[in-house]
Amino acid sequence: MISKSSIEQVFETARIEEVIGDFVQLKKAGSNFKGLSPFSDERSPSFMVSPVKQIWKDFSSGKGGNAVTFLMEHEHFTYPEAIKYLAKKYNIEIEETEQTDAQKEEANERESLYLVNEFANTYFQKVLHKTDQGQAIGLSYFKERGFTDETMKAFNLGYSLDEWQGFTDEALKQGYQIEFLEKTGLTIVKDEKRFDRFKGRVMFPIHSMSGRVLGFGGRILKADKKAAKYLNSPESEVYHKSKILYGLFHAKQSIAKEDNCFLVEGYTDVIQFHQTGIKNVVASSGTALTPEQIRLINRLTKNITVLFDGDAAGIRASIRGIDLILEQGMNVKVCTFPEGEDPDSFAKQNTLEELAVYLDSKAKDFIQFKASLLVEEADNDPIKKADTIRNIVNSISKIPDPIKREIYIQECSRIMDISEDVLFTTLAQIHKKESQEAGKKQQQEKKAFDVIHKEEPKRKINLQYELERKIIEILLLYGSKTEDFEDLVLKENDSGELILEPVTNRARVFEKIYLDLQEDEMQFTNPNFKSLYYSIVDVLHQEPEFSTRDFVNKLDQNMASEVTTILMEDERYNLHDWERNHIIPKDKNETVPQLVNQTILSLRCFLIDKKVAEYQTDTLRKNSNSRGILEDVKDYLGLKMLLSRKLGKVIGSKF
Repeated sequence: MISKSSIEQVFETARIEEVIGDFVQLKKAGSNFKGLSPFSDERSPSFMVSPVKQIWKDFSSGKGGNAVTFLMEHEHFTYPEAIKYLAKKYNIEIEETEQTDAQKEEANERESLYLVNEFANTYFQKVLHKTDQGQAIGLSYFKERGFTDETMKAFNLGYSLDEWQGFTDEALKQGYQIEFLEKTGLTIVKDEKRFDRFKGRVMFPIHSMSGRVLGFGGRILKADKKAAKYLNSPESEVYHKSKILYGLFHAKQSIAKEDNCFLVEGYTDVIQFHQTGIKNVVASSGTALTPEQIRLINRLTKNITVLFDGDAAGIRASIRGIDLILEQGMNVKVCTFPEGEDPDSFAKQNTLEELAVYLDSKAKDFIQFKASLLVEEADNDPIKKADTIRNIVNSISKIPDPIKREIYIQECSRIMDISEDVLFTTLAQIHKKESQEAGKKQQQEKKAFDVIHKEEPKRKINLQYELERKIIEILLLYGSKTEDFEDLVLKENDSGELILEPVTNRARVFEKIYLDLQEDEMQFTNPNFKSLYYSIVDVLHQEPEFSTRDFVNKLDQNMASEVTTILMEDERYNLHDWERNHIIPKDKNETVPQLVNQTILSLRCFLIDKKVAEYQTDTLRKNSNSRGILEDVKDYLGLKMLLSRKLGKVIGSKF
């Protein structure tokens, strides 16, 4: 268990914009930051971070919270792991008591898989550096590749003994269960036999964006035609290779800083580039490029430079990934290396300056690259040239931004020496065909849906829920403020008529709300709001200044998400850049007293309507015309009329 003082120090030190900035590219939006949601596929930002309140909100998925809840949601950390991650990031020493056996047993399956992978990571590094076989075979291989000790340590490179059960036996000896060794894929179980999956291979741990070990890639060193040269961990609950990029943990900050990501094919390409000094580089982790992998990069930058080996066959096989990148609205450049070279060998033979100059000068726009590659294949054949142009226009059609599409059409026209009109016509035909196919698919889905669709009643707005939520919002944002509240009281004028006369009282916002609710004995019906209401009022009674950051940090995850949603709803307009379009939303701080009075009066009116409806239902059910009930109804309606007059005055007043 982590001590309370350590947890408080972590919360006090951690800056949410820095923590989330390691995973999402954030841009300034007023006093906040915004970015693309890391939890859904989107092209317009709906993710908001508030440095002032130290909270975040993702409006596309509904998730929200503080720095710890972000790590729990995004990296699937447990609460203690999130605290430890932040402590490490900010160089905070944490006090921790030893876990009991019972606490270890409570760790869920997912956590057990992580623990097994972490053990394996440490074990393989130890074998590489501390055993004769590891040094003679594994270490020699890495040294031949030119990797320094510092680089090997940074990427946690290791070696798996060329023994059938070397790793498995050691893991079992250390208390790790065979069930989780098998589920991570580190051990293969067949009947009563157990084998090390990565026997006799140099090991490349594959990390998550936060640095957790998710799986491994292993390269065999001896000649064996029956064995694959590279072998990856199988899919598991923690490892999904189509959603992971090798090297992203080491590259994320550099990608955001350079606003560009180099995409390569192999593990050693990434490592060699990193060692040379270019760190904004990742690999697709032994799989064809996927939309999920592209979206990982998209959170950090809009620019990708794809690096291809000099091998022409490999280029043609990899070029399909360019269209996927374009579909995600990203900017693509392509750079190839001389025949017989790959990113690994080229980086090894050149200095940082030489490599940087080469990448800058040789990187081509994707149209120039495709054109040069396909025109060379066409060899002045008109039919093949037409196919080449159609191929390029098809790629352009994937771009979601119409302005970019037009610019690329102009570029294609210039390079391929063909009129823009023809290209635009071809582009329109492609879009028309895609629209028709999409329309057919929608019709088919609609027919299938109509078969099972049942008309559902329209969802009614729960006014009491909204008003109770608004009260919580006011308390969170303005509870500790002191304001002048203008109330309206009934008085008799000189003519004997009852009039509403304004009376001003100065009070703290939470005191005004508390007294008004107490006066009418109004109770919250939503259990979450009721709990939050009493918690907030209790804190405000005891502390002169209310810190939303401290308050959120002490809540459980579900309640923290509720509070974050309420707090960040107030900031949502920043996502749309309204001020840039000369639309200035009214500052709620200017109308806090009016907002409080309006909300409380609206709640009173609603509760009166509800009470009158109950009386009417009760009267009809009992078939009674009780004078007492009728008098009560009359009194309530009179009060409702008075409150409505007050409400009208509040809405129309100018405080």
